[in-house]
Amino acid sequence: MTPQAILDQYGPREAMEYDVLVIGAGPGGLATAIRIKQLAAEQGKEVSVVVLEKGSEPGAHILSGAVMDPRALNELIPNWKELGAPLNQPVTADDVLFLSEGGGAKRTPDWLVPVPMHNHGNYVLSLGNLVRWMAQHAESLGVEIFPGFAAAEVLYKDDGSVRGVATGNLGVGKDGEPTENFQLGMELHAKYTILAEGARGHLGKQVIAKFKLDDGRDPQSWAIGIKELWEVDPAKAKPGHVVHTAGWPVQSPTFGGGFLYHLEDNKVTLGLVIGLDYENPWISPFEEMQRWKTHPSIRQHLEGGKRLSYGARAINNGMPQCMPKLVFPGGALVGCDAGFLNAARIKGSHSAIKSGALAGEAAFAAVAAGRQHDELAAYPEAYEKSWLFEELQASRNFKPWFKKGFLIGSLMTGIEQWLFPKLGIKGPPWTLHRDKPDHAYLLPADQCTKIEYPKPDGKLTFDRLSSVFVSNTNHEENQPSHLTLKDASVPVQINLAKYAGPESRYCPAGVYEFVNDGSGERLQINAANCVHCKTCDIKDPYENINWVTPEGGSGPNYQNL
Repeated sequence: MTPQAILDQYGPREAMEYDVLVIGAGPGGLATAIRIKQLAAEQGKEVSVVVLEKGSEPGAHILSGAVMDPRALNELIPNWKELGAPLNQPVTADDVLFLSEGGGAKRTPDWLVPVPMHNHGNYVLSLGNLVRWMAQHAESLGVEIFPGFAAAEVLYKDDGSVRGVATGNLGVGKDGEPTENFQLGMELHAKYTILAEGARGHLGKQVIAKFKLDDGRDPQSWAIGIKELWEVDPAKAKPGHVVHTAGWPVQSPTFGGGFLYHLEDNKVTLGLVIGLDYENPWISPFEEMQRWKTHPSIRQHLEGGKRLSYGARAINNGMPQCMPKLVFPGGALVGCDAGFLNAARIKGSHSAIKSGALAGEAAFAAVAAGRQHDELAAYPEAYEKSWLFEELQASRNFKPWFKKGFLIGSLMTGIEQWLFPKLGIKGPPWTLHRDKPDHAYLLPADQCTKIEYPKPDGKLTFDRLSSVFVSNTNHEENQPSHLTLKDASVPVQINLAKYAGPESRYCPAGVYEFVNDGSGERLQINAANCVHCKTCDIKDPYENINWVTPEGGSGPNYQNL
């Protein structure tokens, strides 16, 4: 049965009414809810706010570096230290390394490091743990949070404005038929719906297309981050030590770099970020990350330790020229749903919190004034007057310069983000643009060098399936695949024939594999492995894969990531 047929037979759905509905209990969504409730308490008004979270709990799907600038949190919750927010480890040292093949490494002198890369005053933390704390704080203010409920469908009023969302049905079998555990989804209606789903949000993508919010903007720029958490030898622990790397194994014109952060309690979090506009279809971001760990500058931190967890997530590269319009009739985009990450700083949590707080202020003012389902124009206006706007504008050319090669990228980034600040110039007087989306960059496989990756040793380097295991990923096996193909013939007839099946490599969880069962090659989709990174939804060369929401509560259950 189709979803509409199920609704026709088992509907109508139960509906709940709220003033503000937030989709996603990440830093941006929770900041939105918290700010609304703060203002309501200050002004003695009743404003109902609900947050839907598709993960099993707030933080279950959160993946970030993370080194966090506390500026936005200071503004939102000034007494966060007294309230016990888990920002426990200040940055104590900064290294920016250029790695070369063969084991060489050159450290950038501190005085030459661009301003955005300085981390004095920042904290190394688990963003997932911070989100769990923010969720508790939000609930203490009266915010309702519903974890385990995936917002599957945008609902519209007769005038075209967003009315709210419907959650996905539960207990539907692989064949599309309701099982004995079937539960019809529910509707949540609100005066304003705030989308804070993270990068490449399932509903955000639809709303951007429907309202043409990206008209006149450059195509969005994406990357994939592959991350691990390790427990290391106490003798090697350096709490607060931050390492960023450029160079090997990432080769021009591919954009990318590595990070390694020492947390408290002998923990180290590390990973590799690769731009999804790479050209060579033989590239496997997962394998590149495993290879990166073998460099002596990275290996020395990990040898004798144990890998605890793994995850992967698509991220925005955070260029203002790529950001869509932030508001639409009945709602707004915040955090990475809009692309607020600052790639030059390798940070996005502070910008997500700031954007959420600004959206929350606009939503509260609108509700308090008796408005509903219109555009929250005060939100983008406030953003353009904020420190966040100034910060993102100053770094808007970071990614485009490095696409021109490491030398040009280093030189121009030095001019824009080292020299200009010393001269009192806030931002570059020019803007670089991109003219095609990431999926359009792949070259035919026969035009590119095939990459042979070393086999994992099971101690420092690992395979994908063992990595998925430590991500605590779980999906109900008997449900329709949430990884859908627009045209089932494309994977074999085009992707395999022309690009050597790139989906079998760009997926960091082994979801896609080409198998030959005797009647020819076919694409097998192992949806249960999916860690919800959204890379396939971005990088497929013909945009043939559409990621939709599985049952709520499924997917990874990240701990301390």
